[in-house]
Amino acid sequence: MALHMIKLCVGADTIEDLLDWRRTHYAPGQPWTLRTRQTPKRAAEMIDGGSLYRVFKGVILCRQRILAVNTVGEGVNARCEVTLDEEIVRVAPTPRRAFQGWRYLEVKDAPEDLALDAFGEAPPELARQLRELGAW
Repeated sequence: MALHMIKLCVGADTIEDLLDWRRTHYAPGQPWTLRTRQTPKRAAEMIDGGSLYRVFKGVILCRQRILAVNTVGEGVNARCEVTLDEEIVRVAPTPRRAFQGWRYLEVKDAPEDLALDAFGEAPPELARQLRELGAW
C-alpha cells in the first residue's frame, strides 16, 4: 500500500516559482532529487506508488511521484535522497499548518488530483484563492 510524504516548499510561493528554481539549479536531464537528513523508515511503502506533496504558504498545491529513496554517505554524514518524477500534478488546494522537516501522509488524507481543466481559464493564483475560500 502506498504511503506519501509531505514537505514545506520553502523559498517558492507558487508551483511556477518551484519550476523556475528547478530550471536554474538542475541541468536538463538531471534527476529531480530532494535531499533530507533522515531516511524514512517506511521508504519501501513510499516507492510503491507514493508521492511527495508540497506545501506552499500553508496550502498543499501539488505532488510528484516518488521513484526512489536512497541513503548516501555513512555515519554522521549520512543523508537521504528522494528521487522524484519530473511531472508535477496539481491537487485540490488543501490548507496545512507549518511543520519542520517532512511528514508521512496517509493515502486517505491526501488531497485529490485536479483535472487539467478544473478551473477553466482562471489564472492559477485566483483559482487557488477561490479554493481556499471554499468558493470553488
